[in-house]
Amino acid sequence: MTTLDNLFTPGLVAAQQPQWPGGVEGEAVKAAVATLSKLPPLVFAGECDNLKARIAQAQEGKAFWLQGGDCAETFVAATADSIRNRIKTILQMAAVLQYFASLPVIKVGRMAGQFAKPRSNNDETRDGVTLPAYRGDAVNDLAFTLEARTPNPERLVQVYNTSSATLNLVRAFTQGGFADLRQVHTWNKGFANDPRFGARYEEMANEISRALAFMESAGVDPESFKSVDFYSSHEALILEYERPLTRIDSRTNLPYDVSAHFLWIGERTRQMDGAHMDFAAKIQNPIGIKLGPKTTPEDALAMIAKLNPSNEPGRLTFITRMGAGAIREKLPPLLKAINDSGAKVLWVCDPMHGNTFETSTGYKTRRFDDVMDEVRGFFESHKAVGTHPGGVHIELTGDDVTECLGGGEQISEADLANRYESACDPRLNHTQSLELSFLVAEMLRDR
Repeated sequence: MTTLDNLFTPGLVAAQQPQWPGGVEGEAVKAAVATLSKLPPLVFAGECDNLKARIAQAQEGKAFWLQGGDCAETFVAATADSIRNRIKTILQMAAVLQYFASLPVIKVGRMAGQFAKPRSNNDETRDGVTLPAYRGDAVNDLAFTLEARTPNPERLVQVYNTSSATLNLVRAFTQGGFADLRQVHTWNKGFANDPRFGARYEEMANEISRALAFMESAGVDPESFKSVDFYSSHEALILEYERPLTRIDSRTNLPYDVSAHFLWIGERTRQMDGAHMDFAAKIQNPIGIKLGPKTTPEDALAMIAKLNPSNEPGRLTFITRMGAGAIREKLPPLLKAINDSGAKVLWVCDPMHGNTFETSTGYKTRRFDDVMDEVRGFFESHKAVGTHPGGVHIELTGDDVTECLGGGEQISEADLANRYESACDPRLNHTQSLELSFLVAEMLRDR
């Protein structure tokens, strides 16, 4: 019988881990792990398998992946309004993509677990004072004090509790009628400040409403429009959180990480001999891997061999983050090598992380034009090789923040100070997200 005891290989190095007081064998870490290991699952193995089947469809070009949400969730922002607005934005984007591309859209939130972030440096210095870097609310607090920045493993239990509350709301919104396509007009109230895309969205919503009325008059059950499948995802970064939330599925006797439906391994933690890849190889969830511009075909093929040796459909997703200036050169060789190998992989574009820079005033930001150029390069590369552009992975919020430059609202560097609210990286606001969905829908339609 499979047990949890033989799932983890001792002695492997885990990159980007917090420097917990007392280390991973300290009493505080052990107490947090013991608590997490006794708590109920946040998601169920059968739901993970359902998502895997949907990913398998997208791998064949029969569905499109839409993944969006915060760069880093915070405890204080886990409010009903914030969660609802993020879901509303993703639902709007999905409606645009599905309507114009005539493809089912797999809706995945960077939600209910995205509380930890890798960092370039372990420490941060301000005015001669050096403290541990902020690694997300799962580890420490953003406030620049020694108490706030000292890693605290009790926060891992708070991650679970906040994720549980978030998932309760997500399920209520997506199963209780809020996600009903007949609400497509309501989702837009108070949003879409850019009149070009607001008007275009309303025109599309009118067409959807007429189509739904026709289907209902033809005998289609209107209740079939009432709910949608919505999946949770986050980066599997803090192993003291992921490991104790791994369970043996009673149906299959196989291990699943029940902290989320979909987990990804970041570019900074995907060492082939590292603890993160070892963990990912041993769980049954669908897995994503971030690929940057330095990734070689040999690297990608080695990851496939480790994570999906049986070539199971829906198991593996490659999330490319090349940067607008590199994607047209770096992506095609990867696509060709994987396609020639016969490996089943879903290709998803993350156009955010390769296009980040800092302004002269100290704000991390991204240009909307760079984001869209990387998406165009993603589609162009797939067209050249003859493979499927499978989805997009976007850092976004449902609020009218000013964190990314440009878009229909023409946010400038001077505007960034107005509503820059991200704890880490800049996100597209609601209007920019909607604009992106229209532009991606056009590419999908014309692919």
